[in-house]
Amino acid sequence: MRRYIGLGVIVTALGLCLAGGPASGADPARIGVVDLQKVLEMSNAGKAAQGELKAQRDKMQADLKQRGTEIQEIEARMSREAMVMSKEAREEKEREHRIKASDFQALQRKYQSDLQETERKLMGVLQKEISELVAEMAKKDGYTLIISNIGVIYAQPAVDLTERLIQELNARPAKKPGK
Repeated sequence: MRRYIGLGVIVTALGLCLAGGPASGADPARIGVVDLQKVLEMSNAGKAAQGELKAQRDKMQADLKQRGTEIQEIEARMSREAMVMSKEAREEKEREHRIKASDFQALQRKYQSDLQETERKLMGVLQKEISELVAEMAKKDGYTLIISNIGVIYAQPAVDLTERLIQELNARPAKKPGK
């Protein structure tokens, strides 16, 4: 339902722009299209954000792997020594195993949440910077409408502003999250 409403808004906006809106004697509408995914993948700011996320993800995965190995060692020790352990010692090892497994799962959830939060912050900063730059480009060059290519079935290559946006974004000094 949302997709159809969003598509309806885009079609209506395009119709008004192409029809000239209220003042049909005005200059023809200039429309631009931007591939935001390509901007994220190809711009220096997008690459930096992806690199920061990857570094954090790798660090977390290494920690989880190390903790998972500890749990496997406890399991292996329990199975090797089960026959010679006293009932109390076996129960203590089982309790230790349950606690470590529970802590591992909680840590996994925390890391996932932390990673999502970092991604949200980084992408928020990048999205704000891109929006500001797109607005500047639109005002400077007289664009009536600049839209994302998501949902666009066809656009002439001449209206694609992605490469120019990447170049101008790369020319700007890098911003840090929270600034």
